Amino acid sequence: MKGKTDRLALSALFVAVMLVLGYVESLIPIGGVPGIKVGLANSVLLLSLYWLGIPISIFLMLVKVFLSAFMFGGFMALPYSLAGGVLSLAVMIVLIFVVRGISPIGAGVAGAVAHNVAQVGVAMFILQLPQLVYYMAVLVLVAIVTGAVTGTVAQLLMKHLPATYRPVAHRKTAE
Repeated sequence: MKGKTDRLALSALFVAVMLVLGYVESLIPIGGVPGIKVGLANSVLLLSLYWLGIPISIFLMLVKVFLSAFMFGGFMALPYSLAGGVLSLAVMIVLIFVVRGISPIGAGVAGAVAHNVAQVGVAMFILQLPQLVYYMAVLVLVAIVTGAVTGTVAQLLMKHLPATYRPVAHRKTAE
């Protein structure tokens, strides 16, 4: 990527796309089960990790979480969204930058699972309902499928968008 202005413009675009995708997904119930979404905004976050790196991706995730809570979900959704976003992003960062060799699909699956585990964990704590662990099992199975979808979308976008966006995760350290 060329410079700071390009990064800023792409970051703003990523936040806007994540917000739109999150809003659209909130309008579409999947299977009538609460809490199940495809999570296409996670595809954008994956792109951000590969193209913009860790610090910018953390910032984008936080902006998306807080703006989504403010604009769509109310602040009661904030702890759930924040926990899911933080754990999901942390897992994807470890897989992409530390473990290496993990495809965007694998990172998407792991991120989706981590997101659901964190959200149900917060719900178990706030609501004092340990039996939600059974619901977590359902959401983890769903996350495997939805994470594969979001990872595939990210991988396809990386293949078909301009070559000037070389993945940060695969750049040489000298750059």
